[in-house]
Amino acid sequence: MTPTVLGIETSCDETAAAVVDGEGRVQAGRISSQTDVHARFGGVVPELAARRHIESIEGIVAGTLAQAGLSWEQIGAIAVTQGPGLAGALLVGVSFAKGVAYARRIPLIPVNHLEAHIASAWLDRPDFPKDCVVLVVSGGHTHLYQSTHGQGYRLLGRTLDDAAGEAFDKAAKMLGLPYPGGPEIDRLARSGHAAAIRFPRATLRGHGLDFSFSGLKTSLLYYLKNLDRIGAARPMADLAASFQEAIVDVLVEQAFAAVRQSGVRALAVVGGVSANSRLRARLQ
Repeated sequence: MTPTVLGIETSCDETAAAVVDGEGRVQAGRISSQTDVHARFGGVVPELAARRHIESIEGIVAGTLAQAGLSWEQIGAIAVTQGPGLAGALLVGVSFAKGVAYARRIPLIPVNHLEAHIASAWLDRPDFPKDCVVLVVSGGHTHLYQSTHGQGYRLLGRTLDDAAGEAFDKAAKMLGLPYPGGPEIDRLARSGHAAAIRFPRATLRGHGLDFSFSGLKTSLLYYLKNLDRIGAARPMADLAASFQEAIVDVLVEQAFAAVRQSGVRALAVVGGVSANSRLRARLQ
């Protein structure tokens, strides 16, 4: 009989827990965001993230169990994110999970952060094809994988510098937008013109399906410096829309190139940036 599993996630700036039953159904889940902690810095501060995880994890786990109507005696295993992520933040979740698993004498399941992103493609859609391409696009990762039923995953491409979500957040900081920057750019871009400013789309010779967004970020920086030098106003909505379009163009082009090269007929897009409204529209 498959046990009921408690999952714990502390890889970055959110403390999260969930309970999954033996049939793979999510029974409960809670998340504690740290936006208030990091907003003044315009990005995640690793030491502060770890401290907030220490403060939050016990209450998040207790609240998740209460939401599911379960006691510790009914939990048969604990799964925890082991990486990649912020070292200090990961250590909090792993240490908590290890302690509980040891005390309760139940199995401890280490989970790779990227593999969990991939697996989320089938969480709400168990019938989604197992033979597919998966684009993992988040604040810390931009990866392309080929999933083959019964054979696991094969890396097709990855970012060589900034992740897409990281590029969004850094651009938002340059534009003076609140943290987290990705959703702010998405919101502002809806009233802008995506073709107003022609930002570069990186093509990497000899790197196939890899990504690079550092040049795009530098291009925005110099564009803003030039506006300031000549005393011109910043067309904020157009800047947001044009910068966003440059990222989305590359993500969509590389994702479908991977589909064509792999010969599959399905594409899954997972990770926080998959919520971007322009990316979703272009993919559809």
